[in-house]
Amino acid sequence: MTATTDASLLAAMLNMTEFHHEHEKFYSVSPREQAVTLQRHSRALHALADRWTAPTPVGTRVTTRYAGAPDLNAPVATQLDGVLFMEGEGEPSEITQLKRDLRLHASDARGAGEWLGAAMQSNWDIAPVLFDIDELADLLGERHRIIANNWQSASVMTLVGHVLDRSADLLDHIDFTPTSLRTDLAGPAVSTQHVYAAAEMIDHASDLLGQFAALVHDNERRWRVFHARLQEIVDDQTIPS
Repeated sequence: MTATTDASLLAAMLNMTEFHHEHEKFYSVSPREQAVTLQRHSRALHALADRWTAPTPVGTRVTTRYAGAPDLNAPVATQLDGVLFMEGEGEPSEITQLKRDLRLHASDARGAGEWLGAAMQSNWDIAPVLFDIDELADLLGERHRIIANNWQSASVMTLVGHVLDRSADLLDHIDFTPTSLRTDLAGPAVSTQHVYAAAEMIDHASDLLGQFAALVHDNERRWRVFHARLQEIVDDQTIPS
């Protein structure tokens, strides 16, 4: 370092490397947990579509309003997400809730992607101030890799939002009332294919969340060594000459 680095700049960098490092420890885990929830939804939808492609059970349907519909229900979907088609009811409330959950995840993902993208643009623009700190010369690649990883993560999270929204759009396009489903399944069975497609979109979003977590986790060591070097510089400046 050719001259004493401004103390306020070093303090700001130390603060950022400490707290954002801790923040990213959460985001290297949380998306994986969200992915598990999405996979549960996907498995429930796959189970329904699989059931609807199987032969209809032989026997007389019970016409009581709250009786379960044997030709529409899939035990796996009921166990995973509580989805239960009843003879005298409309769209199962659990399907409605599943779609609401997808849109909530989508909104959160888009918001996170937008915020993170803006933050990384700011960090990228500010990063050249580090060029004049000679003691950080060998770690400039690490710092820029952190920014690049997070910038890529922002794009991934934005894409997750789009994919989940589109899966919910497709599910909205399906009439899940028992009467309409039976009419479709007796003919073109387009509903089955739409459910499969929506489940595949959800699977894709789940995989993308895993990619996001992996990118964030890749920063772990980079944050640690960069923070340690900054601390050394600060300590050296505070030692009386």
